[in-house]
Amino acid sequence: MNQKVNLSNRLKIVASYLPQGANFADIGSDHAYLPAYVCLEDKTAKAIAGEVNQGPLDSANKTIQFHQLENRIDARLGDGLAVLEQGEVDQIVIAGMGGSLIRSILKSNPSIAKSAKRIIAQPNVDARMVRQWFDQNNFVLIAEEIVDEQGHIYEILVADRITEVSTPYSNDQQIKNKQFLLGPYLLKERTAVFKKKWMQEEANLERIISQMQQAKQVNNEKIAEFKTELHWIKEELHDEKTDA
Repeated sequence: MNQKVNLSNRLKIVASYLPQGANFADIGSDHAYLPAYVCLEDKTAKAIAGEVNQGPLDSANKTIQFHQLENRIDARLGDGLAVLEQGEVDQIVIAGMGGSLIRSILKSNPSIAKSAKRIIAQPNVDARMVRQWFDQNNFVLIAEEIVDEQGHIYEILVADRITEVSTPYSNDQQIKNKQFLLGPYLLKERTAVFKKKWMQEEANLERIISQMQQAKQVNNEKIAEFKTELHWIKEELHDEKTDA
Protein backbone atom coordinates (compact mmCIF):
# COMPACT_ATOMS: atom_id res chain seq x y z
CA MET A 1 0.00 0.00 0.00
CA ASN A 2 1.25 3.47 -0.90
CA GLN A 3 1.65 5.37 2.36
CA LYS A 4 2.51 8.68 0.73
CA VAL A 5 0.12 11.50 -0.14
CA ASN A 6 1.16 13.83 -2.95
CA LEU A 7 0.43 17.26 -1.51
CA SER A 8 0.91 20.64 -3.17
CA ASN A 9 3.64 22.89 -1.81
CA ARG A 10 1.12 25.42 -0.47
CA LEU A 11 -0.68 22.70 1.50
CA LYS A 12 2.63 21.40 2.84
CA ILE A 13 3.25 24.92 4.15
CA VAL A 14 -0.25 24.89 5.72
CA ALA A 15 0.55 21.51 7.32
CA SER A 16 3.81 22.88 8.74
CA TYR A 17 1.82 25.25 10.95
CA LEU A 18 -0.08 22.40 12.62
CA PRO A 19 1.61 21.37 15.87
CA GLN A 20 2.67 17.84 16.76
CA GLY A 21 -0.38 15.93 17.94
CA ALA A 22 -2.73 18.27 16.11
CA ASN A 23 -6.48 17.81 16.55
CA PHE A 24 -7.77 19.77 13.58
CA ALA A 25 -10.56 20.28 11.09
CA ASP A 26 -9.98 20.75 7.38
CA ILE A 27 -12.98 22.60 5.97
CA GLY A 28 -13.53 21.98 2.27
CA SER A 29 -11.07 19.12 2.48
CA ASP A 30 -10.78 18.15 -1.20
CA HIS A 31 -10.36 14.36 -1.02
CA ALA A 32 -8.99 14.63 2.56
CA TYR A 33 -5.46 14.85 1.19
CA LEU A 34 -4.26 17.30 3.86
CA PRO A 35 -5.65 15.30 6.83
CA ALA A 36 -4.22 12.07 5.37
CA TYR A 37 -0.82 13.68 4.80
CA VAL A 38 -0.67 15.10 8.34
CA CYS A 39 -1.86 11.88 10.00
CA LEU A 40 0.63 9.76 8.06
CA GLU A 41 3.47 12.11 9.02
CA ASP A 42 2.35 12.43 12.66
CA LYS A 43 0.99 9.27 14.27
CA THR A 44 -0.50 11.33 17.12
CA ALA A 45 -2.55 13.67 14.91
CA LYS A 46 -6.27 13.32 14.24
CA ALA A 47 -8.60 15.23 11.98
CA ILE A 48 -12.11 15.99 10.79
CA ALA A 49 -12.54 16.46 7.03
CA GLY A 50 -15.55 18.64 6.23
CA GLU A 51 -17.25 18.61 2.84
CA VAL A 52 -20.39 20.40 1.71
CA ASN A 53 -21.20 18.00 -1.16
CA GLN A 54 -21.61 14.22 -1.24
CA GLY A 55 -19.20 13.62 -4.16
CA PRO A 56 -16.15 15.14 -2.47
CA LEU A 57 -17.17 13.45 0.79
CA ASP A 58 -17.13 10.06 -0.96
CA SER A 59 -13.68 10.89 -2.36
CA ALA A 60 -12.47 11.87 1.11
CA ASN A 61 -13.69 8.56 2.55
CA LYS A 62 -11.86 6.66 -0.21
CA THR A 63 -8.60 8.42 0.70
CA ILE A 64 -9.14 7.70 4.39
CA GLN A 65 -9.88 4.02 3.74
CA PHE A 66 -6.97 3.60 1.33
CA HIS A 67 -4.53 4.81 3.98
CA GLN A 68 -6.32 2.91 6.78
CA LEU A 69 -6.92 6.09 8.77
CA GLU A 70 -10.58 5.46 9.67
CA ASN A 71 -9.80 5.63 13.38
CA ARG A 72 -8.06 9.02 13.09
CA ILE A 73 -9.88 10.96 10.33
CA ASP A 74 -13.63 11.50 10.38
CA ALA A 75 -15.17 12.74 7.12
CA ARG A 76 -18.39 14.70 7.64
CA LEU A 77 -21.00 16.20 5.34
CA GLY A 78 -22.02 19.75 6.17
CA ASP A 79 -21.74 23.44 5.38
CA GLY A 80 -18.55 25.04 6.68
CA LEU A 81 -18.06 24.89 10.44
CA ALA A 82 -21.47 23.26 10.92
CA VAL A 83 -19.65 19.90 10.81
CA LEU A 84 -18.05 20.74 14.17
CA GLU A 85 -19.10 20.97 17.80
CA GLN A 86 -17.81 23.88 19.84
CA GLY A 87 -14.35 23.10 21.20
CA GLU A 88 -14.13 19.81 19.31
CA VAL A 89 -10.88 20.72 17.55
CA ASP A 90 -7.87 22.85 18.45
CA GLN A 91 -7.02 23.98 14.93
CA ILE A 92 -9.13 24.87 11.90
CA VAL A 93 -7.80 24.89 8.34
CA ILE A 94 -9.73 26.61 5.54
CA ALA A 95 -7.74 26.51 2.32
CA GLY A 96 -8.26 26.93 -1.39
CA MET A 97 -11.19 29.34 -1.58
CA GLY A 98 -11.71 33.09 -1.76
CA GLY A 99 -11.15 35.33 1.24
CA SER A 100 -14.78 36.47 1.15
CA LEU A 101 -16.00 32.86 1.41
CA ILE A 102 -13.51 32.05 4.18
CA ARG A 103 -14.71 35.06 6.14
CA SER A 104 -18.38 34.08 5.64
CA ILE A 105 -17.59 30.54 6.89
CA LEU A 106 -15.97 31.97 10.02
CA LYS A 107 -18.80 34.49 10.53
CA SER A 108 -21.54 31.89 10.10
CA ASN A 109 -20.44 29.93 13.18
CA PRO A 110 -18.45 32.39 15.31
CA SER A 111 -18.67 30.39 18.55
CA ILE A 112 -17.11 27.36 16.85
CA ALA A 113 -14.48 29.47 15.07
CA LYS A 114 -13.52 31.24 18.28
CA SER A 115 -13.23 27.99 20.23
CA ALA A 116 -10.20 26.99 18.11
CA LYS A 117 -6.72 27.83 19.35
CA ARG A 118 -5.39 28.37 15.83
CA ILE A 119 -6.90 29.10 12.42
CA ILE A 120 -4.86 28.59 9.26
CA ALA A 121 -6.38 30.17 6.18
CA GLN A 122 -5.18 30.00 2.59
CA PRO A 123 -7.31 32.44 0.60
CA ASN A 124 -6.88 32.35 -3.17
CA VAL A 125 -7.89 36.03 -3.35
CA ASP A 126 -8.98 38.80 -0.96
CA ALA A 127 -6.69 37.86 1.93
CA ARG A 128 -7.46 41.29 3.41
CA MET A 129 -10.95 40.11 4.41
CA VAL A 130 -9.49 37.25 6.44
CA ARG A 131 -6.94 39.48 8.16
CA GLN A 132 -9.72 41.88 9.12
CA TRP A 133 -11.87 39.07 10.55
CA PHE A 134 -8.97 37.82 12.64
CA ASP A 135 -8.28 41.31 13.95
CA GLN A 136 -11.92 41.93 14.86
CA ASN A 137 -12.39 38.55 16.60
CA ASN A 138 -9.52 38.22 19.05
CA PHE A 139 -7.19 36.26 16.77
CA VAL A 140 -3.63 37.53 16.47
CA LEU A 141 -1.94 37.05 13.12
CA ILE A 142 1.34 35.28 13.97
CA ALA A 143 2.68 34.31 10.52
CA GLU A 144 2.15 34.79 6.80
CA GLU A 145 3.66 33.15 3.76
CA ILE A 146 3.30 33.82 0.06
CA VAL A 147 3.98 31.13 -2.53
CA ASP A 148 3.97 30.92 -6.32
CA GLU A 149 2.62 27.56 -7.43
CA GLN A 150 2.21 26.77 -11.12
CA GLY A 151 1.64 30.40 -11.99
CA HIS A 152 -0.82 31.10 -9.19
CA ILE A 153 0.17 33.11 -6.13
CA TYR A 154 -1.28 32.11 -2.77
CA GLU A 155 -1.10 33.66 0.68
CA ILE A 156 -1.16 31.57 3.86
CA LEU A 157 -2.29 33.26 7.07
CA VAL A 158 -1.84 31.80 10.56
CA ALA A 159 -3.66 33.29 13.56
CA ASP A 160 -3.83 32.28 17.23
CA ARG A 161 -6.64 33.04 19.67
CA ILE A 162 -5.90 35.17 22.76
CA THR A 163 -2.14 34.95 22.56
CA GLU A 164 0.46 37.02 24.35
CA VAL A 165 2.13 37.70 21.02
CA SER A 166 1.77 41.40 20.25
CA THR A 167 -0.23 42.56 17.27
CA PRO A 168 1.74 42.96 14.04
CA TYR A 169 -0.37 45.97 13.07
CA SER A 170 0.38 49.66 13.42
CA ASN A 171 -1.61 51.92 15.76
CA ASP A 172 -2.01 54.30 12.84
CA GLN A 173 -5.28 53.32 11.10
CA GLN A 174 -4.09 54.36 7.65
CA ILE A 175 -0.97 52.19 7.92
CA LYS A 176 -3.06 49.39 9.42
CA ASN A 177 -5.38 49.49 6.39
CA LYS A 178 -2.34 49.15 4.17
CA GLN A 179 -1.17 46.18 6.26
CA PHE A 180 -4.59 44.54 5.94
CA LEU A 181 -4.22 44.73 2.15
CA LEU A 182 -0.59 43.75 1.74
CA GLY A 183 0.07 41.70 4.90
CA PRO A 184 2.13 43.01 7.85
CA TYR A 185 4.70 40.19 7.77
CA LEU A 186 4.80 40.01 3.97
CA LEU A 187 5.46 43.76 3.88
CA LYS A 188 8.56 43.32 6.01
CA GLU A 189 9.94 40.47 3.93
CA ARG A 190 8.98 41.80 0.47
CA THR A 191 10.03 38.61 -1.30
CA ALA A 192 10.26 38.18 -5.06
CA VAL A 193 6.87 36.44 -5.05
CA PHE A 194 5.34 39.32 -3.07
CA LYS A 195 6.67 41.80 -5.64
CA LYS A 196 5.43 39.66 -8.52
CA LYS A 197 1.92 39.53 -7.07
CA TRP A 198 1.70 43.26 -6.45
CA MET A 199 3.18 44.18 -9.83
CA GLN A 200 0.27 42.27 -11.34
CA GLU A 201 -2.18 43.99 -8.99
CA GLU A 202 -0.63 47.38 -9.78
CA ALA A 203 -1.31 46.93 -13.50
CA ASN A 204 -4.80 45.62 -12.78
CA LEU A 205 -5.70 48.56 -10.54
CA GLU A 206 -4.40 51.09 -13.05
CA ARG A 207 -6.59 49.52 -15.73
CA ILE A 208 -9.66 49.48 -13.46
CA ILE A 209 -9.20 53.13 -12.41
CA SER A 210 -8.83 54.19 -16.06
CA GLN A 211 -12.04 52.36 -17.01
CA MET A 212 -13.96 53.80 -14.05
CA GLN A 213 -12.87 57.34 -14.92
CA GLN A 214 -14.33 56.88 -18.41
CA ALA A 215 -17.68 55.54 -17.20
CA LYS A 216 -20.88 57.54 -17.76
CA GLN A 217 -21.49 57.63 -14.01
CA VAL A 218 -18.19 58.15 -12.23
CA ASN A 219 -17.90 56.66 -8.73
CA ASN A 220 -15.41 59.13 -7.30
CA GLU A 221 -15.44 57.57 -3.85
CA LYS A 222 -14.47 54.14 -5.18
CA ILE A 223 -11.86 55.65 -7.51
CA ALA A 224 -10.30 57.47 -4.54
CA GLU A 225 -10.22 54.20 -2.60
CA PHE A 226 -8.50 52.39 -5.45
CA LYS A 227 -6.04 55.25 -5.90
CA THR A 228 -5.07 54.97 -2.25
CA GLU A 229 -4.46 51.25 -2.66
CA LEU A 230 -2.46 51.89 -5.82
CA HIS A 231 -0.33 54.43 -3.93
CA TRP A 232 0.39 51.82 -1.21
CA ILE A 233 1.40 49.26 -3.82
CA LYS A 234 3.67 51.70 -5.67
CA GLU A 235 5.21 52.70 -2.35
CA GLU A 236 6.30 49.11 -1.72
CA LEU A 237 7.35 48.26 -5.26
CA HIS A 238 9.22 51.42 -6.19
CA ASP A 239 10.32 53.17 -2.96
CA GLU A 240 13.34 52.15 -0.93
CA LYS A 241 11.67 52.82 2.41
CA THR A 242 8.36 51.58 3.85
CA ASP A 243 6.22 53.07 6.58
CA ALA A 244 4.44 49.80 7.41
